[in-house]
Amino acid sequence: MARTLTFKIFRYNPYDSDSTPFLQDYKVEETQRMNLFAALNYIRDELDPTLMFDFVCRAGICGSCGMMINGRPTLACRTLTADLPEVIELLPLPYFKMLGDLSVDTGVWFRQMEENVESWIHTQKEFDPAAEEERMDNELANKIYESERCIECGCCIAGCATANVNADFLGAAGLYRVGRFMMDPRDERDEEQWFELVSTDEGVFGCIGMMACGDVCPKDLPLLEIMAYVRRKMSAAAMTK
Repeated sequence: MARTLTFKIFRYNPYDSDSTPFLQDYKVEETQRMNLFAALNYIRDELDPTLMFDFVCRAGICGSCGMMINGRPTLACRTLTADLPEVIELLPLPYFKMLGDLSVDTGVWFRQMEENVESWIHTQKEFDPAAEEERMDNELANKIYESERCIECGCCIAGCATANVNADFLGAAGLYRVGRFMMDPRDERDEEQWFELVSTDEGVFGCIGMMACGDVCPKDLPLLEIMAYVRRKMSAAAMTK
């Protein structure tokens, strides 16, 4: 017999001076293999066209539908209602700029983070478009590939205690990005330059080790492994100063 699900959804429009935050209840009949993306679309199509939430790919690739689902940051499109109780509470990801209801702006934060860590290969070599691409050891190439799989959903930041009290903290996503370029032999930044960039309370030494980022990452990225790599490199650099 199909369940009747109760969705308690956060409602708030920050651009309306008369709007105040509250939880609104919606009743939805559960269907086979229903995920939260389908449930939210049903609510918006059939019950309340004013409901705001984000989606693009519907396949766990774009990261747009990140939200707090019964207190846990994750992706709506990858969450089956069958794995949840009959009462489901949906809140927007904390920390990021509120756009309305379940919709937040993660893009501004990620753009600023990419600029802060200078997320591009630093080299003095002249670019030759006709030259053969530099070869790389397969094992290292696979590690770099792993560090490129972040979909920038913001779940690791939303689940991070440090990020939620320190707006300048790079968080797992930022430090993961740093690790990617530290490993890349084409990037010519030396340890002193990396040390100046991330060896602060806003960088790798701001992490207090609660490891929530690794628990909530919907892509099961090796966040803790890369962050440990960055911390070891910076600790070694500090010993030489």
